[in-house]
Amino acid sequence: MFNNIIGLQIKFRIFLPIIIGFSVFIFSCGGGEKSSETKELQKQEADVLLVVPQFNQDSAYVYVKKQADFGPRVPNTPEHAACAEWLVNKLKIYTKDVIVQEAKARAYNGTVLNGKNIIASFNSENQDRILLCSHWDSRPYADHDPNPENHKTPINGVNDGASGVGVLLEIARQLNISNAKIGVDIILFDIEDYGEPQGLQTDKEDTWALGSQYWSKNPHKQSYYAKYGILLDMVGATDAKFTMEGTSMFYAPDIMKKVWEIAHRIGYGNYFLYQETNPITDDHTYVNKNLKIPVIDIIHHESNTNTGFFEYWHTLKDDINCIDKNTLKAVGQTMLTVIYEEK
Repeated sequence: MFNNIIGLQIKFRIFLPIIIGFSVFIFSCGGGEKSSETKELQKQEADVLLVVPQFNQDSAYVYVKKQADFGPRVPNTPEHAACAEWLVNKLKIYTKDVIVQEAKARAYNGTVLNGKNIIASFNSENQDRILLCSHWDSRPYADHDPNPENHKTPINGVNDGASGVGVLLEIARQLNISNAKIGVDIILFDIEDYGEPQGLQTDKEDTWALGSQYWSKNPHKQSYYAKYGILLDMVGATDAKFTMEGTSMFYAPDIMKKVWEIAHRIGYGNYFLYQETNPITDDHTYVNKNLKIPVIDIIHHESNTNTGFFEYWHTLKDDINCIDKNTLKAVGQTMLTVIYEEK
């Protein structure tokens, strides 16, 4: 079947220009009034040849598992440093434009965290850009684990963090194979999940998403601009449901509706629900506030849990067993369609 599709595409590419060329000759003989018809045919040719790459869920899964294999990726640990090196080297395979933004941030408890925001750019000369992001660190506390003895144990954060990064790495691979019309920046934010533990009552604000707070105040390029952005957070669990999260709907309702409509059109409406839910503070919050770039958050919402997130959020069971390739496919294919249909 795949070979037949390739064959049809090749035949289209061979014969369609011949047909259009013949049509242009006829129109030119008829006079200048036909030039608009010629342009319309050329536009139709471009539309026919628009091919959205197929997202490879097996490849994305491998990227997710590789991160999980490092163990908890908590800032200031050897595992964190090793994973950062792997992410940078992997992205350098797909683009020469990779920047590591070193970021020092003070945690809620006074600890100075050494973070690394990892930024990969595609089609860098294009001023018309979109931003895709996720966080790659994992939480130092399993503070929602049902066993209180585990509350100070670091989690592996496979769905919460690694899943979004895995999807973005597969998108990077596809962008390397087939250029999109628009420029794309992929940012892997660090120090997202080092916020105050459950039950700790303080008056401190903004203890979460420290990496995106830093980048949004100190972007990697002066006067950085993107038309819009999409954040991926917890996008790999079985039967995940992505609702229209409130912060996204406040700052970027048009972008959210556009992405949801694409997901429904290509067959993933059972994942992307037309249901607005409460606003949350996540990496997108600070990009919206500080850089005024409209960014939405594709994040798993679960109505049957006390937290509103997926069942194993911030527990020791957020491991590779949470990951479903079908969910990775749903999110990844939706993202690729958004990218490659962007004018």
